[in-house]
Amino acid sequence: MRKIIHVDMDCFFAAVEMRKHPEWRDIPLAIGGSASRRGVISTCNYPARRFGIRSAMASHQALQRCPQLLLIPGNMAEYKAVSLQIREIFHRYTDLVEPLSLDEAYLDVSDSPLFGGSATLIATDIRRAINDELQLTASAGAAPSKFLAKIASEENKPDGLFVLPPAAVADYVRRLPLVKLPGVGRKTAEKLAALGLEYCGQLNEVGEAELMRRFGKFGRLLWQRGQGIDEREVQTERIRKSVGVETTLVTDIHTPAQGLSVLQELWPELIRRLDGRAIKGLCIKLKFDDFTQTTLSRRCTGPELALAAQLCTEAWERARGRGVRLVGVSVELCHEGNEQAAQAEQLSFEW
Repeated sequence: MRKIIHVDMDCFFAAVEMRKHPEWRDIPLAIGGSASRRGVISTCNYPARRFGIRSAMASHQALQRCPQLLLIPGNMAEYKAVSLQIREIFHRYTDLVEPLSLDEAYLDVSDSPLFGGSATLIATDIRRAINDELQLTASAGAAPSKFLAKIASEENKPDGLFVLPPAAVADYVRRLPLVKLPGVGRKTAEKLAALGLEYCGQLNEVGEAELMRRFGKFGRLLWQRGQGIDEREVQTERIRKSVGVETTLVTDIHTPAQGLSVLQELWPELIRRLDGRAIKGLCIKLKFDDFTQTTLSRRCTGPELALAAQLCTEAWERARGRGVRLVGVSVELCHEGNEQAAQAEQLSFEW
């Protein structure tokens, strides 16, 4: 039985800023792009969240909800430097560390001799070290699997710890809302609700075969997570699956020709980021003026601007008169290793 800890920093970017400026701790603070340039919120502190502000919200919308919001651009170089300090702390406890982003990671402490092998005490000490040395707070979850540890870390946020021992897993998962499962977004939740499914325990009434019939390969993963099953190991080297570039436009555009012009401007940067790596797919992303978005992808063996232009034109048909505020293009990378491993990576959940 594995002992997995998921550590998630509390409002990380904002916390680094509040560490430098204690006077900002009790006022609504957000890191994000300028509202005048259609920026979005990267993260915000908890006083801002009380106004309903959240990550990925448009900056102008955040300022409408909270006119007194302090919106700053942030300092990514500093956040990366602090993230490396946090990872150094993680590696004192185990070499099995899988960073998910600058502010969160999985740790496998199954074989750790520290604190008598207690995942609870290890997680407690990690949080203490981060607080003592960096004056930042972190929340953590400890569980027998990655997805349960991730969910557990949300239970007592901010600055909390939740431990899910093996004996408690079955009852915990049975009562777990399906919307908390990784990969279950709004549309999937609506489809599940239409089947009368709200909690993991109800999946038994449907069965794996029916879930696969309705949701394809995701149905099998949904069934497994609903049973508390997650065999994924902590990966110290993560495989990058895609490379992309996108831009939020200062003003909406309304014609396919304008979209193609933006695509041509993005293309050189995509090629630079790709850096000669092999690909197996190309994807176009458009976000409309009502903040809904669409994507369109095709299989291919090389970055073809003509194919990207074709996809952009086809995706534009979905605008149905709406303006477009964002254009993006990305490629799916080929993985080294056997095809089975590649398929497993494609099916894995991303947090």
